[in-house]
Amino acid sequence: MTGLRYVYAVCRPFEATAEDGPAGVAGVPPRQLPHGGLIAIVGTVPEEDFAEEPLRARLEDLDWLTATARAHQGVIDALTSVTTPLPLRLATVFRDDSGVRAMLEEREQDFHRALDRLEGRVEWGVKVYAEAERTEQKDRATESAAAGKAASGRDYLRQRRLRHHAQEEMRATVDRFAGQLHDTLSGCAEDSLLHAPQNPALSGVSARNVLNAAYLVPRSDSESFVERVEREKSGIPGVRVELTGPWAAYSFSAVEGRSHS
Repeated sequence: MTGLRYVYAVCRPFEATAEDGPAGVAGVPPRQLPHGGLIAIVGTVPEEDFAEEPLRARLEDLDWLTATARAHQGVIDALTSVTTPLPLRLATVFRDDSGVRAMLEEREQDFHRALDRLEGRVEWGVKVYAEAERTEQKDRATESAAAGKAASGRDYLRQRRLRHHAQEEMRATVDRFAGQLHDTLSGCAEDSLLHAPQNPALSGVSARNVLNAAYLVPRSDSESFVERVEREKSGIPGVRVELTGPWAAYSFSAVEGRSHS
């Protein structure tokens, strides 16, 4: 079979077939490549896109990268519905099947340890956004434009101090809520991880990202975890809690494949 081998994930043998899922990267359906007690989920991709030099250029093409990432995620999502996959990083590529098997053999113990830890578990993501701060920025701009109409410079400065104090109190309240929410949800999960706040320029969300966390939860406990998030949602105006999942446990997958093209 010509072409390079794109590896999506490593898992243990399961009954459902990955070929029943989405088309996969480059439009090629994924297949199972067994070796020992492990299975690599692989697809065949063209060298002109995924060899080392062209891949470096392709990764700078946002449209291509987005399409590839969606196809990759589609395969992982399909796997997550039927088994516990250990996802590998985007564009993990090997020369041929023998290279994939060598990787499975070399890292067999690491893969088994990671799969033991993740078996029957999924990842839930929770983000907290302070949308009120976005409104306050608009209000400040409006008030600044009207500053010339203030009764006096003293009144204007007093108004600014009061507004600044209210904003600081609001920020502290939101931060405190996010910390308490994380503590509560961590107690409902087997593990948790705090990610760096999202960059608005990359996420497209202008509100401040106060909490960006991942939680490792047994699949059987997912319903109660979701219900707990709903119960803990803030009553603070302008604060939004976003729940995503269930996902394959990306944040808790300590083992990654190495790219060999």
